[in-house]
Amino acid sequence: MDYLTLKWIHILSSTVLFGTGIGLAFYFFAAHRVGNLASIQFTTRMVVKGDLIFTTPSGIVQIISGLLLLNELGIPLTEPWMSYALALFIFAGLCWLPVVWIQIRMRDIANNVSQLQQLPEQYWRLNKMWIMLGSLAFPALILVFWLMVNKPNL
Repeated sequence: MDYLTLKWIHILSSTVLFGTGIGLAFYFFAAHRVGNLASIQFTTRMVVKGDLIFTTPSGIVQIISGLLLLNELGIPLTEPWMSYALALFIFAGLCWLPVVWIQIRMRDIANNVSQLQQLPEQYWRLNKMWIMLGSLAFPALILVFWLMVNKPNL
C-alpha cells in the first residue's frame, strides 16, 4: 500500500474514532441530563452498538495503520513524541475498555426498569465512573492529535 493511501486510512480512522466517540458521549451524557427513561434506554442501546460498530474497528485500524506508517517513514517507537503519543493512546484505550463494560451494564439495568425512579444507585455510580473515565480519555486523545500533527522535539 502506498504512503498516501495509508495516511488517508489513518486520518479517516482517527476521524471516525474521535468523532464517533465524542458524538456518542454527547448523546449518552445528554440523555441522562434530560431525565427521560425512554431516552436513556434508547441511548444506552445505541451507544453500545455505536461503540461496537464504529469505535472498536476504528481503534484497531488506528493501531495497525499507525504502526505501518511508522515503519514506512522509518520513525522508531522510541522517538519521544511518538512514545508520548503511544502512551496517551494506550491510556485512552485503558479508560475506554471499562467504559464499554459500564455502558453495557447501564444499558442492561436501564432496560430492566419501567420508571426512571427505579434506576438503582448502582446505575448512577456507573454513570459517574463513565463521566470520570471519559473526562480522562478525551484530553489524552486531544494530545495525541497534537503530537501527531506537530511531532515536537521533546
